[in-house]
Amino acid sequence: MSDLVSAPELSPSATPASAEPAARKRPKPGERRVQILQALAAMLEQPGAERITTSALAAKLEVSEAALYRHFASKAQMFEGLIEFIEQSVFTLVNQIGEREPDHAVRTRKLVVMVLQFAEKNPGMTRVMVGDALVFENDRLQERMNQFFDKLESSLKQSLRDAAAASGAATPTVDAQVRASVIVAFMVGRLQRFARSGFKRLPSEHLDASLATILG
Repeated sequence: MSDLVSAPELSPSATPASAEPAARKRPKPGERRVQILQALAAMLEQPGAERITTSALAAKLEVSEAALYRHFASKAQMFEGLIEFIEQSVFTLVNQIGEREPDHAVRTRKLVVMVLQFAEKNPGMTRVMVGDALVFENDRLQERMNQFFDKLESSLKQSLRDAAAASGAATPTVDAQVRASVIVAFMVGRLQRFARSGFKRLPSEHLDASLATILG
């Protein structure tokens, strides 16, 4: 899969738990926000992690809860920061694939692999994507993730409709709609299995054979 667009990850290079000089430097503007999101993502990567509290997050960062709220108005805003990272990362790559790959079948395959690679590189984000981390949070967060998958399905539908029309299908729009919904269901299923197996069952497991079956 080396020919596929590389999926990004929330880099841990500036994680708040990293070693620092005895005299801590004041974080640059925006740096503390990134550190908070990195710490939250790292906590979500712990298999079986229960609901994450702001007190636990503050303890991980070795700051007060008040310090967190200087950068985010609420915990929901912190989760929104993670969702924004997911949206920007995935849809930037969706657009790149669409611009660079003229073959509709190859484009669809690359899109599916990219999403699964993104999840595999970002286990904590996977729990957000499938909603496990949002169960006890504000309802609008789950609604936003639902919209994410709706938008992903629309992107697939467009590509599949063009492919169906090019192949002379009698009902390209209907065909594309059905196939797009099946593909998204497959991706969501892989992500759920990854999260609920404690990140042991990788989304890329037997992927080539699975895609051969789903994509034909």
